[in-house]
Amino acid sequence: MEIDIIAAVPDLLRSFLDHSILGRAQKAGCVTVRLHNLHDYGLGRYRQIDDYPYGGGGGMVIRCEPVAAALDTILKDGKPDEILFFGPEGQPWHQKSANAFSLKKHLVLVCGHYKGIDQRVVETYATQVISLGPYVLTGGELAAAVMTDSIVRLLPGVLGDEMSALTDSFQDGLLAPPVYTRPEIWRGMRVPSELRSGDPKKVEAWRLQMAELRTRQYLEHQAESSSWVFLPEPESGAHEGLQRPQRGLSHPKIPDPSD
Repeated sequence: MEIDIIAAVPDLLRSFLDHSILGRAQKAGCVTVRLHNLHDYGLGRYRQIDDYPYGGGGGMVIRCEPVAAALDTILKDGKPDEILFFGPEGQPWHQKSANAFSLKKHLVLVCGHYKGIDQRVVETYATQVISLGPYVLTGGELAAAVMTDSIVRLLPGVLGDEMSALTDSFQDGLLAPPVYTRPEIWRGMRVPSELRSGDPKKVEAWRLQMAELRTRQYLEHQAESSSWVFLPEPESGAHEGLQRPQRGLSHPKIPDPSD
């Protein structure tokens, strides 16, 4: 797999990419990650990449020209499978997303900065826009790091134990159960007896029960936080047709292990 990342501050990514699993994956030839400094494509003597927003307001906006120049340079070597931008309006990033993108051959990630990237370049180049969640980061470099890590760890040969990725949280629709290691007793707390039983059926039953419990708690937390969007009452029809999010969103029912 090949991953090109365009960023205003690529140094934020270098240490992350050069160490641990991602570093080993590159050395093993499982993935090639290339960083492109957006300032190399900036305008004028000072390599300007941003400007004031039309309509006024705080913050700066990344200009079209540097982003387009960086993308056009990458596109000279062939069309990638996906050109991904980041934004709150994008598709939510899930484990299924990482699974799907791990099957691609070439991805390009474009990191925003400041107030964002001029919408015209997004509409021109983006095959998809991705959102990591309802919160704001200083720049897209962290989002690119999260996405890259979640994809690369799924590639064949990256993890020492490939079964490890298949038993991660969300892979089968459930969160992973709690895990324990030695010592058996720590500060008065003992490893659950099921895990010490030596009985594979008891171990599997306990893990499934705990996974279902954790997943139920996760879904409850998601439902409680689902009303993060606030739309003021429309004064002139500006928000007409928009619906307010409701609490208590429906989720797939997880059977109670005690039933």
